[in-house]
Amino acid sequence: MKIIYADNNATTRVAPEVYEAMKPYFTEDYFNPSSMYEPARQTGHAIAEARKTIADCLGHIDPKEILFTGCATESNNTAIIGAAHGNLNRRHIITSTVEHPAVLEVCRELERNGYRISYIGVDRDGKLNVPEFIQALSPGTLLVSIMHANNETGVIFPIDQLSRIAKQTDPGIIFHTDATQTVGKLSIDLVQGYPYVDLLSFSGHKLHAPKGVGALFIRRGTRCRPFMLGGHQEEGRRAGTENVPYIIGLAKALSAAMENREKDEAQIEKLRDRLEKILSEKIPSIRQRQRRTPSAEHPQHIVPLYRRRGHAVPVERLRHLRIERIRVHLGIAGSVACPESDEGAVYGRPRFRSVQPEPVQYGRRHRHDR
Repeated sequence: MKIIYADNNATTRVAPEVYEAMKPYFTEDYFNPSSMYEPARQTGHAIAEARKTIADCLGHIDPKEILFTGCATESNNTAIIGAAHGNLNRRHIITSTVEHPAVLEVCRELERNGYRISYIGVDRDGKLNVPEFIQALSPGTLLVSIMHANNETGVIFPIDQLSRIAKQTDPGIIFHTDATQTVGKLSIDLVQGYPYVDLLSFSGHKLHAPKGVGALFIRRGTRCRPFMLGGHQEEGRRAGTENVPYIIGLAKALSAAMENREKDEAQIEKLRDRLEKILSEKIPSIRQRQRRTPSAEHPQHIVPLYRRRGHAVPVERLRHLRIERIRVHLGIAGSVACPESDEGAVYGRPRFRSVQPEPVQYGRRHRHDR
């Protein structure tokens, strides 16, 4: 049974070329890369090549600055907890109210253990309150953790500006960004474009690699203690036998995404614009969040739909899409990232004006069939 899948910010299907690249490491080159015999050494060499491929895609950084993990959640946990454990003299962290739970829940756990956490809000369009961010910074701040793009609204936060401001305030502040929704979709150059970002997390299954693999960029010189102990792998930074086929798949997926990025983005823009036009014509009582400049928007992967105040019917219509085998994300922006707040409070709106967004998320595998 065929379905129309439009929830690519939740996960993507594995690309055929990625699957083919992974296959030999399941059945032929299945050796433990830590073993000393020649076939195992070749497997270790394949990991090194994958690491270099990913490093090149992120601005030709040092491959040793890439740490392989099991997912973006692990990468986020490693970044935040590792920074906290590596810098015990500082106990203030800044984040936003709309982060993924993999960031927010870690911050709340640290808060329960005596850390001071500043939660920066966003406005009604989902844009970060930069003056509030600047005011929260202090010379004793340990860490800033602000996502690159929000998976519900598509808003891109100005990470280059925020990281620069943080470093100008105090060079000792560590800057982390969860780039799970942008790696492979935006050009990310950690040398020229984002020189003040110290830690960057991402996952494979958001860019047509398999679930179960992610990575964390750790800039050389950043004090980040190991999160998983018990082995020498990843130069002692993450214990556990490497997931070789999935690492190979991650590198293949990212290189393919960057190679085809401009072509895919143009295709997705056409699909997005066509869908927005059709929905606006067919369901007059919905509205789309006003678009800002292209630099403030996720790369055309999201159609944020809202029901107008007093109109609940469109939401029910969208729920009926499942009957037609059309898969979209039905949720409240900010409700996952900030479960203790209603969506109106998260986005700077009073409760009686709150609206429910229904993001439709395109991916590079979508095609304009008719």
